[in-house]
Amino acid sequence: MTAALTTPDAPAQPSAGRFVLRQLRWLVRLHRPALLIWGAFALVTCAALIWLGGPLTDSAATAWATERGCGITDCAYDPAAPDRYSDFYTRTTFAVLAAPFLVAAWAGGWLTSRELESGTARLAWTQGVSPARWLAARLALPGLLVVTVTGLLAWLHRRAWTAGEDRFPATDAWYDYPTFYANGLLPVALALAGLGVGAVAGLLLCRSAASLATATVAVGLLWAAVHLALPYLWPTVTRVTSLEQGPAVLGISTGEGVLTADGDRRTTACRTILNGCHRNLEDLGAVHYFNDFHPPSHYWPLQLVASGALLAVTALCVLAAFRLLRRHTGPVPGKADRS
Repeated sequence: MTAALTTPDAPAQPSAGRFVLRQLRWLVRLHRPALLIWGAFALVTCAALIWLGGPLTDSAATAWATERGCGITDCAYDPAAPDRYSDFYTRTTFAVLAAPFLVAAWAGGWLTSRELESGTARLAWTQGVSPARWLAARLALPGLLVVTVTGLLAWLHRRAWTAGEDRFPATDAWYDYPTFYANGLLPVALALAGLGVGAVAGLLLCRSAASLATATVAVGLLWAAVHLALPYLWPTVTRVTSLEQGPAVLGISTGEGVLTADGDRRTTACRTILNGCHRNLEDLGAVHYFNDFHPPSHYWPLQLVASGALLAVTALCVLAAFRLLRRHTGPVPGKADRS
């Protein structure tokens, strides 16, 4: 009779629910300072946006309406209210736009690189947590938090902007680029891209400082690419006006100039028929101005296409992160060949 050979069992994999709770506790403990900073940033920015869309907008609108209806008589109002609104609007807008950079810096500096650098990741892989589940937890749980916070900030910013849109002229136009970005889906999509880029940088470099810098610069480059490509992500509308009217600027412009009698397009710096421009327009044979632009109805198509491109980049980063993980794992613990 031959005795049966037995081998030690591999560490049991925890159930999905227990695994999520365990990883959540570990992530909170490991990243508590970053969570506190992120939470403080979110609370302060949310409170500022609520104040912007409420008392600040009301006082600025009241001051503007009072000044317009005042005439030559003295009126009691706060003349600094519109400027105060404008300054505060600019600060809160850039706070919303800073969120993706904060996510990228944290993801690059701490999300994966810190555990790989200190060796705690390999310790986790020997305690019944597979490398794939380890990385999935570090992407899914922070990703949910990032989407929630940045989505809330973008919604509050749009709410604050809408509150003052038609009440006084100090509000920025919808096509002003900082307002355009902060009012829609792009902060959320860019923050998710920052999370993915940071994870890849951490797995590739395994050094917190280098990964932090790399991820932050990468998000800046992504944003620059989106900014350059944005006007061409959706078909434009062409507006033709007379030379007396001048070129019309009604949205995000992609090109303008003059049309000749034959329909040819010519570029010119002249935007009026007055002074020396009259001779210049005659030499060009101009009969109309034209402007290719995106009207307000193109706002959400542009947002959706640009956000979709950033989500595709995020998906590629996630795929790259799992492939890079193989460089750090080698043979799966408990699965080595036995003779």
